[in-house]
Amino acid sequence: MSISLVCLDMAGTTVQDDGAVMSAFARAMDDIGIAEGTPERAEATQYTIDTMGQSKIDVFRAITGSDARAHAANAAFEAAYLDLIRGGAASPLPDAEETIRSLQEEGIRVALTTGFSPITRDALLEALDWTRLPDAVFSPADAGRGRPFPNMNLHAMLRLGIDDVREIAVAGDTASDILAGRRAGASIVVGVRTGTHGDDEFQDARATHVRDSVADLPALL
Repeated sequence: MSISLVCLDMAGTTVQDDGAVMSAFARAMDDIGIAEGTPERAEATQYTIDTMGQSKIDVFRAITGSDARAHAANAAFEAAYLDLIRGGAASPLPDAEETIRSLQEEGIRVALTTGFSPITRDALLEALDWTRLPDAVFSPADAGRGRPFPNMNLHAMLRLGIDDVREIAVAGDTASDILAGRRAGASIVVGVRTGTHGDDEFQDARATHVRDSVADLPALL
C-alpha cells in the first residue's frame, strides 16, 4: 500500500533549537523551586529526556505530582522557550524543508506534530517561516492526547481525508514518536538520529526503520 500521509515531529526531527527545550525546562524547574544540584532536579531532568516528545504539561504533571505546580512550570517553560526561539534559537534541520516539499510534490500530504502547546507551536512555525509549509500541524490540545498515544497521527489522518492507517508513515527522534506511530497502525515508523534518542530506544519502541535524518525519507518511501 502506498503512503499518502507523512507525520513528522518538529523539535529534533525537522527543527533544531540549540538546546532551547532543555534551557526552558531549567528555567521552569527554577521557577517552581526544584533547585539545580538536588536529587529531585536530577530525577526531573532525566525524566524529561526519557519522555521527550510527549505533551509538556503531562511531563510536568508527572514531575511535580500537582496540577497547579505543573501549570506553573508549563507557563514558565513556554515563556522561556518563546524568548529563545524569537531570539533566533530555532532553525530547520538540514534538508528538512526540502524533504517536506519533495514529499508534497509526489502527492504525499505532510503533517507536523509536536508536544508543544498551540501557542508555542505557532510561534515556532512563524520563526521558521513555515506557517504555509505543512498541509496541517497538530498539538496534543488539538487531538485530545499527545504522544506516546496515537491521537495526533490519527487526527491528521481524519483531518486530511486519508482512508487507511496503512497509508501513514511517521518519523521522529524519540521513542514516544515511534510508540505513537506504531499505536496508530502506520505502515512505516522511522526513528531519525538528529535528536534526543538513538538506535537502542528506537529498537525497543519497535521502529520499522532507523535513518540518519528526514532527508532519507523520500528514498525510503
